[in-house]
Amino acid sequence: MPKVIQWVGAGVDDIVWRYPIDQIEWGSQLIVEEAQAAIFLRDGKAYDVFRAGRHTITTMNLPLLTRVLSAIAGYEKTPFTATVIYVSLRQFQGKFGAQGQTKEIAPLKFFGGFWFRISEPNLFVQEVVGSQSAYTTTQLQEFLRGYFNEVLIDELSRHSIAEVYGKLDETSFLAKNVVGSAFRRIGLELIDVKFEGIDTTPEWRDRIFYLSQGVPVAEVLRMQTVTKTAEALSQSPGAAVGAGVAIIPPLFQQPAQQPPSVLLVCPYCGFQNPQQVKFCGNCGRPLTPQPPAQPQTQTCPNGHQVPAGSQFCPTCGVKLTLFCPNGHPVQPSMQFCPQCGAKLQ
Repeated sequence: MPKVIQWVGAGVDDIVWRYPIDQIEWGSQLIVEEAQAAIFLRDGKAYDVFRAGRHTITTMNLPLLTRVLSAIAGYEKTPFTATVIYVSLRQFQGKFGAQGQTKEIAPLKFFGGFWFRISEPNLFVQEVVGSQSAYTTTQLQEFLRGYFNEVLIDELSRHSIAEVYGKLDETSFLAKNVVGSAFRRIGLELIDVKFEGIDTTPEWRDRIFYLSQGVPVAEVLRMQTVTKTAEALSQSPGAAVGAGVAIIPPLFQQPAQQPPSVLLVCPYCGFQNPQQVKFCGNCGRPLTPQPPAQPQTQTCPNGHQVPAGSQFCPTCGVKLTLFCPNGHPVQPSMQFCPQCGAKLQ
């Protein structure tokens, strides 16, 4: 009676199963269920693939393996050595998660799930099952998790923290394209990727926030340096209660804004003199400081804004400015002109 080779009791989460007997007899019945594939593996290399159906093991339906066995005299009359690997062609879910860094050397933690299926059974068995000796579903899931993490860590190191942090949908799309290409090289189809979380350190979270608000990079770094310095000073022995006030080094303080200097231009020779001098340093003639710029508008006694130099308010008609007999503007309460000393009526 011919032997029957069959994967019996396959669970919904089982991806791979190895037939426990390596001595295969000619004439054996190979039964492959729907959504399964059976691959003959010998010396770490995948040969013939069988899809769903009932197959009799003969030299006719094992052309690839028969070509290898033909070097053995009388091979068609004795059992031959081969490993039968069953794989499920259903869709499965895997988990990923690791720590990496971005191109700014920002630490990055991520985790999530991915969905895949075996698209090329012979390539998958040769590249993963045979080369990695992953003959169980647990071993296979561990290999795929590490393989996924390795590819993703390498890709994220090429992007900035702002490009990946907080953008789960965009990062998932990026991972699907990059890891999907790597999966195809081992006979897998990556169906979908979903990030459940991406995180970094508090320092980098603050940095991302300030940069998103338009704060310059140099200012962000300065603020974080000041914060670290203040924390270090607060933990020093001299920062205890009653020990006085910790002084932040001036290096980390905002530079004081210096008022712009005003130069006096000599009306005779054009030489620029400092504001405090009274005589030109070039020609020696007396200098008169330039009067401050007059305001463009003024306020009438009733609170209306009128153009500067107006004598009457265009809104209420009140008189705005009085003049001395020599034409100098004066206030109504004055008795003498502050410019020429003329007595006011």
